[in-house]
Amino acid sequence: MSIDVLMPALSPTMEEGTLAKWHVKAGDTVSSGDVIAEIETDKATMEVEAVDEGVVEEILIAEGTEGVKVNTPIARLSGEGAGVPPASDSGATPVKAEAQAPKPEPARPAAEPAEAAAPAPKPAKREGTRIFASPLARRIAEQKGLDLAAIQGSGPHGRIIKRDVEAARPGAAAPASAVAPATAPRPVLSLQQMGIPEGSYDLIPLDGMRRTVARRMTDSFRDVPHFPLNVDLEIDRLLEGRGRINAMLEKQGVKVSVNDLVIKAAAIALKQVPEANASYSPEGIAMHHHADIAMAVAVEGGLITPIIRAAETKGLAQIAMEAKDLAERARSRKLKPEEFQGGTFSVSNLGMFGIKSFASIINEPQGCILSVGAGEKRPVVRSDRIEIATVMSVTLTCDHRVVDGATGARWLQAFKALVEDPITMIV
Repeated sequence: MSIDVLMPALSPTMEEGTLAKWHVKAGDTVSSGDVIAEIETDKATMEVEAVDEGVVEEILIAEGTEGVKVNTPIARLSGEGAGVPPASDSGATPVKAEAQAPKPEPARPAAEPAEAAAPAPKPAKREGTRIFASPLARRIAEQKGLDLAAIQGSGPHGRIIKRDVEAARPGAAAPASAVAPATAPRPVLSLQQMGIPEGSYDLIPLDGMRRTVARRMTDSFRDVPHFPLNVDLEIDRLLEGRGRINAMLEKQGVKVSVNDLVIKAAAIALKQVPEANASYSPEGIAMHHHADIAMAVAVEGGLITPIIRAAETKGLAQIAMEAKDLAERARSRKLKPEEFQGGTFSVSNLGMFGIKSFASIINEPQGCILSVGAGEKRPVVRSDRIEIATVMSVTLTCDHRVVDGATGARWLQAFKALVEDPITMIV
């Protein structure tokens, strides 16, 4: 009896991954719990274990293969009890591979077809909002102010070519079937279509992480109605308190950073203003029980947000140790899905790079993200006198479907009070 081992879904949102490494080869016997492969998702590298015993009959996907779709057969086991790895910790169940087999995309002609007798015109072939047209036809259409969606192509597979645009008249209505929905995203043009000549650059292929970050940030910025709120914080007391805390923790080998204090203050502020600790969903507004703070960590090829769970319940030493451990494992892509998925609020800190102020994109499904700038000496006015203080600018980006301006302002007031008088974090 032979059973296919399918590409597992290692997270609820995983659609494809890279088969990074095989730990077995054809002819090997595997037992339950044996690690048989390593899979790279967009965020982490994870080990895949065998469920039951069996003999590896065939390796179907070579190690190093990118873009392997979930539920694609990657190996074949033979023998009694041969089984497949679990789909994910989330309880996802693999489906039959036949239902997931990808269909090859039809190849696009590389050159302009000859002006010989052509078949009857067909609508330009589209995939979503994509229109097949030759580069020359696109350029002529742009010069004449023509909408390619309104032009029927006479080239192979309905491709729009030069003669189609030359024969078209400006202002012609698009066929009803060719008009893209108003909500459809605009097509992404190639570099050549945007005027950058081929050969003038080096192209770095998109890995799974960069592709996922690009898609999620595009979706969030386009679909989530958001707005920023800015405030300046005086952090001299915070820095003084951090120094005293680190002196106390020195023997334990623990060092608390400004970001650790920001995470703790953000968590307490979320408990004081629970309306800001919320997420939008079609079913309603989710009011979260704990402040699960996601911290943005820059890694090679992208960004990942490991989470300090229930941060409002943890002391600064514990937050500092967890944050350090999560950041180190994030950079080596050793995080488990539950360590970077979810969260109720995000903190992104670019202060260490000298950035004074910035606004981040909402990390769905969270309702807010806090952008933290650098602390710097600035003049401030106290009792009509100009004095010098260490000031840090922060920006709260809010999902307006969940957090309105007044709620965001109240959260910033609570956060500001905690940062400027850090003793309030422990009372």
